[in-house]
Amino acid sequence: MRLKYIPILLLLCHFTSWSQISNTLQDSTAFKLEEGEHRGGSGFKIAEGKYGSMTLSFYVLARYLNQMGIDDHYTNHKGETFDIDRRNDLQFQKSNLYFRGWVGDPKLRYTVFVWTSNATLGQGAQVVVAGNLQYKFNRHFELGIGINGLPSVRSILGQWPEWLRSDARPIADEYFRGSFTTGIYAQGEITDNIFYKTMLGNNLSQLGVDAGQLDNKFDTWSGAIWWTTNNFGRIPTYGDYEKHKKPATILGGAYTRSTENRQSQPDSDAPENSQIRLSDGTGIFAVNAFAPNTQVIDAKYQMTSINTGVKYNGYSFDAEFFMRWLSDFKTAGEIPVTNLFDSGFSLQGSAMLVDKKLQLYSTYAYINGDYGKPWEVTCGLNWFPFKTKFFRINPEVMYEKHSPVGYLSYPTQVGSNGIIGMLNIELNY
Repeated sequence: MRLKYIPILLLLCHFTSWSQISNTLQDSTAFKLEEGEHRGGSGFKIAEGKYGSMTLSFYVLARYLNQMGIDDHYTNHKGETFDIDRRNDLQFQKSNLYFRGWVGDPKLRYTVFVWTSNATLGQGAQVVVAGNLQYKFNRHFELGIGINGLPSVRSILGQWPEWLRSDARPIADEYFRGSFTTGIYAQGEITDNIFYKTMLGNNLSQLGVDAGQLDNKFDTWSGAIWWTTNNFGRIPTYGDYEKHKKPATILGGAYTRSTENRQSQPDSDAPENSQIRLSDGTGIFAVNAFAPNTQVIDAKYQMTSINTGVKYNGYSFDAEFFMRWLSDFKTAGEIPVTNLFDSGFSLQGSAMLVDKKLQLYSTYAYINGDYGKPWEVTCGLNWFPFKTKFFRINPEVMYEKHSPVGYLSYPTQVGSNGIIGMLNIELNY
C-alpha cells in the first residue's frame, strides 16, 4: 500500500470510532438555543433606536506553534534549495472587533470590522479596517457591496470560526481557494433548503493589495449553490456539535474565474494569503518560476469545487474536491507551458466524545499537481470547557508532506515536511 493512502484509512477510522466576515454565525444553525445559552459571534447589543441598531462582537485567538519537527529546507521543481526558518513561538494570533446592525430600515444592514493578524506584525495588512453594506429584499435575495469572501469553496460560506480546526483550513482548501476582495454580491434561499451566493469582485485576494496594484478588467466572479437536509444549517458548519437525531446532509458546488496580474497578488506573508502557486509552492508570478529570465505577467484562473457531507448523532464526515485551470499566460520571455491543471481533495471527520464538551477530529488533504503531489494529515481535539461553542481549547498535531502553502498567520510554511504541533485558545463572543 502506498504511504499517501494510509492517512485516508486513519481518517475513516476516526469517523467510525471574511460573507464569512459579514454574516459569520448569524444563521449558522437551525437549532434553537437552550435557555441562557449564548450563540458565538452574536455579541452584545449596545444601541437600538428608531433609526438603527448596533451590536458589538469580538473574536480572539492565542496560539502556540511549534514547527521544529519539519525539515529546515526544501527543494523546488527546478532543484533550487530554500531554507525554512522554523517557528517555535506564542502569538496572540488574532484580535478582531465586529460592529453590526441596521440603519434607517431594518432591511438595510451594515458590518464594520477591525481585523488583526498579530503574527504578521510589520506586514502591510496587519490591521484591516473595512466592512460592507447589505439590503435584504426578502429571504430569496440579499444584495451587498464591500469586502466579502469569494464563495469559491465551502469554508468561505460564512461558518468561520466554526471549523474543526482553529483558524486553519486543510492545505488543499488553502491551495485552491479564492479569498476576500471588494465587490458586489448577492445571496439567498432559492427554495426550501437550496441556497446560493454569487460575487463580482476586484481580484482573488485584496488584503494587502492597494487600488493602484489592481488591473482594470474587473472580471473576478465566483458563484456557489448548496442543498441541505434535516436542519444541516443555512451556513454549513463542520462537525455535529448539535447531535442531529436524523442524518443531515449537504451537497454543493462552486465555480470561480479571474484574470490575475502579478501586481495584484498579496505578499507571500500577508494575512489571508492566497497567491496562485504551483504544487511545489512556487508562486506562478515569481521571477523565473518556469524558466530563466521569464515571468508571468497575467494568467487566467478557473476553479471548480464540489462538496458533500453528513452529520448524525455527534459524528460528521465532509469531503470536498477541487479542480483548477491556469491558462492565457501573458509573459515576459517564453515559458515552457501554455496551461496547467491541478486537482485535489480534502476529507474531514469528527466525533463528539463527550456531549457538548469534547470533540475528536481528523483531516486529510491531497493535491495532484504537475510540480508535486503534497499531502497532509491532522488530528486534534476541541474541548469546550463551558459546554458552549463560543470558547474552546484546541490542541492539534499535523504531518505535512511538502506543503505548497504557508504564511505567518497559517500553521505551515511553504515546503513544510514533517510534524507540526499547535495549541489554540479561542473565544468568539
